[in-house]
Amino acid sequence: MSFDIHLLLLVFVTYIMGAASPGPSNMRIMSVAMHQGRRPALMLAAGVISGSFFWGSMAATGVSAVIVQYAEALIVLKVIGGAYLLFLASKACRSALTSNERFANELSSAPKTSGWKLYQRGLLMHLTNPKAILSWIATMTLGLGPGATTSTVAIILAGCAVLSVTIFGGYAVVFSTAPMVRAYQKARRWIEGALAMVFAGAGLRLLFSRA
Repeated sequence: MSFDIHLLLLVFVTYIMGAASPGPSNMRIMSVAMHQGRRPALMLAAGVISGSFFWGSMAATGVSAVIVQYAEALIVLKVIGGAYLLFLASKACRSALTSNERFANELSSAPKTSGWKLYQRGLLMHLTNPKAILSWIATMTLGLGPGATTSTVAIILAGCAVLSVTIFGGYAVVFSTAPMVRAYQKARRWIEGALAMVFAGAGLRLLFSRA
């Protein structure tokens, strides 16, 4: 049994570039990590990872390619995903406009969000992201040539799963460290304002993009 090591490396590098680049999922994990701590961020990341692996499995079996052929399916995903990102943008904007004293009071009186809820939010974010589908199709198309075997598919999926856990989990761990939390506390309103713009921009692109 032989594998094209160079091709596998190309596939993994392509996946890393797509998954690790700052986007709505990574920015949301970063925000939760600095705002709520490591465990909540890891639960959110787990949802994102599950969504990523779902679309990876669909791409490997060709199902996601079939979905892309139906414009209605992509439109539904874009509307749901875009609306959810705009909802996150409104929350971040509200937080940015809230004074630190009022924010601290609201935070202390607000009910804690369960880990399961955070997992669901991360999963929803990734399942309704058409770019995740298209990215996985590109990744699998790159790695699965005419001579691809079941073992090749398994190696690509396993490798990308490990990378997904490392990348998204890494965001949760790094941004929940004490220096990052202190930085968030000092620049909370600026950070939330930046997040609001990122989420709003991504949401509007989803809602109004033609591709």
